[in-house]
Amino acid sequence: MFTPQGPTLRELAVQALSSVERGYDLLAPKFDHTPFRTPESILDAVGRALARMGPFENGLDLCCGTGAGMDVLEKLCQESVTGVDVSAGMLTVGRERERERERVRGRVDGEPRVDWVRGDARALPFGPAFDLVVSFGAFGHFLPRELPNLFAQVHSVLRPGGRFAFPMPAPARPSSPWFWALLGFDTAMRVRNALWRPPFVMYYRGFRLGDVQRELAWAGFDVQLLTLPEFGHRSDGSPRCRMVVASRADGPRPG
Repeated sequence: MFTPQGPTLRELAVQALSSVERGYDLLAPKFDHTPFRTPESILDAVGRALARMGPFENGLDLCCGTGAGMDVLEKLCQESVTGVDVSAGMLTVGRERERERERVRGRVDGEPRVDWVRGDARALPFGPAFDLVVSFGAFGHFLPRELPNLFAQVHSVLRPGGRFAFPMPAPARPSSPWFWALLGFDTAMRVRNALWRPPFVMYYRGFRLGDVQRELAWAGFDVQLLTLPEFGHRSDGSPRCRMVVASRADGPRPG
């Protein structure tokens, strides 16, 4: 699962016994060499689907990490691309990747401005400046009770009609080894958080499509589900991966 450049088991253990912010600060230099980084196949599929809805002017990568989603936004947005993350270490790596890329190929005319901002997704430091917000692989760091505020924050930084998009792979079934692996991981994290402080919130099975649709609607979004055809369908005909597209409605939020 890990390349030779990735973290050792000891480094992962130290990360897991830290807070989320501190853990990712420690992991940041080797994060791109772990399976925690969103696969290129998902990034490319989301990028192709969003390209059919664009162009966009200003994009935000929510919980951007080292910038995998930023690469998607730079191909879609004409004016600016902003990444926000709570981990200073992840942002540092992202900035260094951006600078190295510019050094190798130079600055291309017409490319959007790129900014990296340290901030908490639960208290975003922006006004309604964006017409596209994306997020990849970050929702396991939020408890279900935090989703209403999280989605309200995204709603507040979007312009009217702006879109919030993210992929949602279909959940593993009990007949799949992945189901039991993820159940075991979540159980281990709950035991760890019951016994150790500070907590490290990372639960793979808590972000459920039905809950997500309900909370997005409550936050004032019109929600659309799009199939990502690159990943095919399961035996019952359901898609293996969807993209949620939540558009900021112009009317008032539901009461």
